[in-house]
Amino acid sequence: MAIGYLSRATALRRTAGVLRSSWIVVATFLALVALSVALVASFSNSTRIADELAQSDERVRVAHYLDSSAKRILAAQKLQQTWDDAMRHAVLGDDPVWTRTYLGYFFWGSQRADHVFLVRADGSLVRGWERGEDAPADRYAGLQTRVARLIARTRGESRDDGDIARWITLEDGKWPVDRRGYPMERGLYEFSRYQGRLAIMTVAAIIPDSHVDLLQRAPNYVLLVRTMDETLLQELSRAVLLDDMRVSDGPPSADEARNGTPIADPSGQTIGWLDWAARRPGEAIIRRTAPLLSAFILFFVGVLLGGVMIVRRHMRTTRELVASEAQAQHNAMHDAMSGLPNRVHYMQRLRQELSACINDQRLGDVFVAYLDIDSFKVVNDTLGHHVGDELVRQVAMRLRRALPSTDFLSRFGGDEFVLMRRSPGGRATADELGTQIMDLMREPFLISGNTLEVTCSCGISWGPEQSEDPGELLRRADIALYRAKQRGRARYRRFTRDMDASLKLRREMEMELRRAIARDELSVAFQPIIGLPDGGIHGFEALLRWYHPDRGEIRPGLFVPVAEQAGLMIPLGNWVLRRVFNECHAWPCDISVNLSPLQIMASDFLVTLRTILAETGMDPRRVVLEVTEGVMLDRSEHVFSVLRELNGMGFRIALDDFGIGYSSLSYLRSFQFDRIKIDRSFVQNVEGDVDAHSILCAIVSLGHTLRMKVVAEGVETDVQRQLVQAAGCELVQGHLFWAALAPQEAFALLTRDAQESATRRLVG
Repeated sequence: MAIGYLSRATALRRTAGVLRSSWIVVATFLALVALSVALVASFSNSTRIADELAQSDERVRVAHYLDSSAKRILAAQKLQQTWDDAMRHAVLGDDPVWTRTYLGYFFWGSQRADHVFLVRADGSLVRGWERGEDAPADRYAGLQTRVARLIARTRGESRDDGDIARWITLEDGKWPVDRRGYPMERGLYEFSRYQGRLAIMTVAAIIPDSHVDLLQRAPNYVLLVRTMDETLLQELSRAVLLDDMRVSDGPPSADEARNGTPIADPSGQTIGWLDWAARRPGEAIIRRTAPLLSAFILFFVGVLLGGVMIVRRHMRTTRELVASEAQAQHNAMHDAMSGLPNRVHYMQRLRQELSACINDQRLGDVFVAYLDIDSFKVVNDTLGHHVGDELVRQVAMRLRRALPSTDFLSRFGGDEFVLMRRSPGGRATADELGTQIMDLMREPFLISGNTLEVTCSCGISWGPEQSEDPGELLRRADIALYRAKQRGRARYRRFTRDMDASLKLRREMEMELRRAIARDELSVAFQPIIGLPDGGIHGFEALLRWYHPDRGEIRPGLFVPVAEQAGLMIPLGNWVLRRVFNECHAWPCDISVNLSPLQIMASDFLVTLRTILAETGMDPRRVVLEVTEGVMLDRSEHVFSVLRELNGMGFRIALDDFGIGYSSLSYLRSFQFDRIKIDRSFVQNVEGDVDAHSILCAIVSLGHTLRMKVVAEGVETDVQRQLVQAAGCELVQGHLFWAALAPQEAFALLTRDAQESATRRLVG
């Protein structure tokens, strides 16, 4: 009986085990079926969302491009019509030849405006042109009411050029002017229909740019009509990367594989549609992943139908755990993005190789090459982090394929790579390694349609000759890399002992500069800005000076880079502004102060500047803030908004070191600078370099054309003065006239100059 009881108990346990196993199989099957259904539904919904997002992005891009095109046409129109000659020939006079050339033909050639009409303020036609040639009056039929309404809207909605300072009285009305006394531009655009076709219409007033007295009555306006023809559609298609762009009267039907966006007039009424061949990423996703999804379902169904696999499940789990542990070990020792060994793995290998070389000198030396990509942050900021990540992967791939297989390459993070090579040779081998790395980076990289001319900098150390400690070898290679960056990048440097001392000096200088700013131990000198040809003082440029009690006078060229890399430029710049405003708030002349790009990009810069103005009582209208061309490289809306806000506060803006940086007419048109300063390199070479003199004359002519004063820096000889004066420079500064002066000396010089000027006027 006992034996029977035990047998039944065993059987029951086995039965229960089988039932449990069966239940596990059924439950797992049902769970996987439910999971499969959920995956299919989720996948289908995801592809639909992907299509909707892609089409929504297409519509946004098309609408943005149309709006940008209209704004570009209007901006070019305002620039051409803000002109004294236009006032004389097209408003005060009626010159058909001049208006046909500079209005009708010009806008047809530059903006592809099909029709150009010169109209009065009430919308009545003066004359018109079609594709640059005179057009009959019936081309304007039916437009007068719409144009008059659009002109009326410009009086209340056109405020692109700043706040109104005051109004001047005309014979038949009033016109707004800005703080400088120049008439303000008026112009608007709208989408409309012309002769049955969709069109971009822009209207802008003709106003003078120099002689304000020419604005005696309400000016005439110019109406541009750019129809949405095949040329515009092709431009739009190329710009937004969409195919088969066309104009239609209604939206695309639901069964067509097309996308579209409505075009509305100012009242919000839809007047037409643009449609194009829609892109459907969801279909491509389905085609590519459907086999994988089917295989996934069939695989697990097959596993469930084989009941014997339940037992093997434990074995598989064990194997998976082993594989997972191996993968985790691999991940702990390798970089996920590039697949290269990481810092931990590299240091282990370096320690092993260095120990082997110490024990057997016949093995040679272990060379450590620390390299990173130059201007990698610019790539990330301008092209996006996805391009930066792909650049890191391609750099890793190129180095791994081109370098010998015995080299050990790792990635430490970001754009930093470290290479290890075991070889005899000392300095010669270090030079060979550095040259090899530089040569590998000369060929450009092609990423997402962008050709990137990328360079790298490299620092090299080797042991056991220089050190037997792995961490010290890596530190010395890093110091050599820092020196390569200092020397201009795109180069390598071998570690030398003087680099260590130089780095120590730089760190000491950083700490001393922090103390100097906190203790108010810096000073400001002022260099006079001289007017030509009278030689009178028109203002001063404030220059930062640092006299160290132990090191003596430290040049800005030494401590300004230290401040930039130590994050001190913003407090240093604020200190300069506060000191200059305190010193000069009572001076009766202009004061120029340099701004760092880091100050302009700081989110609290304008708030800080207003606080300093309130503390010092400085009149911003007497301050010229100088910015370098480097700050315009970004060309972000933030930069332009800050510059416009500074203008609105009363400051004038000067473009410093013009001609050596990112020179571009586009940003000169985007922002009205008060003056441009020609870099001293053109002035110092102007005596013997014909090209330098030609560039100088071209810059001066450009400045005058754009109504900007031109300042020449670094004038040191009388011949240079004569040449820059002959080129047309109004203002100069340099040691030929005055070096930088202490505040007391500068004020005394200013007082004496004012007295001498008064005496000359009395004598005259």
